[in-house]
Amino acid sequence: MITTDEFDTQVLIVGGGPVGMGLALELGLRGICCTVVERYTEPQPIPKGQNLTQRTMEHFHFWGAETELRAARTIPRGYGIGGMTAYGTLLSGYRYDWLQRELVRPFYFADNERLPQYATEAVLRRRASEVAAIETFYGWSAESVSQDTHGVCVEITERNGGGRRTLRASYVVGCDGSRSTVRDQAGITQTRSDHDRLMVLLVFRSTGLHLLLERFPGKSFYNVLHPDLKGYWQFFGRVDLGTTWFFHAPVPPDTTKDNFDFRRYLTSAVGAEFDVEFDHIGFWDLRVTTADHYHTGRIFIAGDAAHSHPPYGGYGINTGLEDVANLGWKLAATLQGWAGSCLLVSYGEERRPVFESTARDFIEKAIQSDKDFLQQFDPKKDKFAFEKAWTERQSGARSEVDVFEPHYEGSSIVWGPAGSSCSATGSHQFAARAGHHLAPRQLSSGLNVFDELGDGFTLLDLGSPNAFVQEFRRAADALGIPLKVIEDSRADGRELYEASAVLVRPDQFVAWASDRATGNPAEILKRAVGGDP
Repeated sequence: MITTDEFDTQVLIVGGGPVGMGLALELGLRGICCTVVERYTEPQPIPKGQNLTQRTMEHFHFWGAETELRAARTIPRGYGIGGMTAYGTLLSGYRYDWLQRELVRPFYFADNERLPQYATEAVLRRRASEVAAIETFYGWSAESVSQDTHGVCVEITERNGGGRRTLRASYVVGCDGSRSTVRDQAGITQTRSDHDRLMVLLVFRSTGLHLLLERFPGKSFYNVLHPDLKGYWQFFGRVDLGTTWFFHAPVPPDTTKDNFDFRRYLTSAVGAEFDVEFDHIGFWDLRVTTADHYHTGRIFIAGDAAHSHPPYGGYGINTGLEDVANLGWKLAATLQGWAGSCLLVSYGEERRPVFESTARDFIEKAIQSDKDFLQQFDPKKDKFAFEKAWTERQSGARSEVDVFEPHYEGSSIVWGPAGSSCSATGSHQFAARAGHHLAPRQLSSGLNVFDELGDGFTLLDLGSPNAFVQEFRRAADALGIPLKVIEDSRADGRELYEASAVLVRPDQFVAWASDRATGNPAEILKRAVGGDP
């Protein structure tokens, strides 16, 4: 049995990719001692997880890593993170803009960003090295995980040496990918939706492809819808501007590095010849996988360890980083003593249905929609009908960005509408709605509300009765909940919140909002931290 005085760290994080390092920063900057065990000594140079949304960049802002991350960008700012979709080949003449995330920029505090995942990892590692509460074991792997009612033991081994250690922690979080050791050791089962597709990942260099695609300025990635592929994409992405690319596409199930003409596959997808020099050829299985639970006892999982899906739409890394923004403050609150008994349970309650909705309502829906379109329309058979339907698809490409709005309306710890649920489908609004992300607004001071949010809960007072606000302060003190009050007026754009009082969680989601400043502050706060109902 582990006793509390035997802990080596408060939270042990297995896996030091972006999700693991993000969680370390989320905890370490809150004063929680955490240890990261990562098997690779350096980030692996495979370009994936490139698109970082505006919401994700808010995390980097609060982690103190935004400026350095933007400086590490490998493509000029003018290229954004948007792309295009083409029919048949990239140069066929049929195309439309896709995933225009800049359309929802007013609802977030930060601009989006694009850079290879290994560059993101490097920035996070450097930032973590500056935080005293974070300890790292690079080049070590977790071999076994066990827990009892007091804590968790993890056996780790040095990959290129004979080192072996046992680390003890209050909690363990597996951020160790889709083949998670932590998940398997904890006995957490998964549900799979298998599309039965083998996919290839090619990393290659080509100046000729850059010259061919200069006719589409400002694009960072390109999808090709080909009738033979039944809705599955051929996907080109820029790693830098002018030289390096990556490519995902379906291949026959028996494909190997040696029995397939990958060069011909690339030129056929583009519709023209160009120079190709391969840096990497790898394969992956296209499927959607969801853990049946996101924690058991003191063991939690996040990122690809908890869920994985095809890299369609740039949802993956952003979903994983939102996991840790949600879990991080809840672990900190628990370890600091101001969480209710149900707060940690709310992590899976909120995040799991959001992922299921992302997979179902966006990724799998897109695959099916593309498949249906390709089966129904063919420019060779009916050019007029095809072009009409192709034009109509452009509006869908715009609406997808607006309706992807992950929220926790159905969570037990927010004061959302009765009968609602947690989902990735919603709408972007400035109104402060319980369970939804707070939209930024300028304060009378000239600062943005995001500049003033506290590390704990924040009460945004826009003209509530003074007695009501003071009651909130007293209730927070009595419950030991850190609360910052921001006082301002309902003018100059802040009236768009449609509320006189807004309680904001540490992850910038609204826990409660009221236009009349009514309710019992003690009950509101108690519920927001997972207190017993």
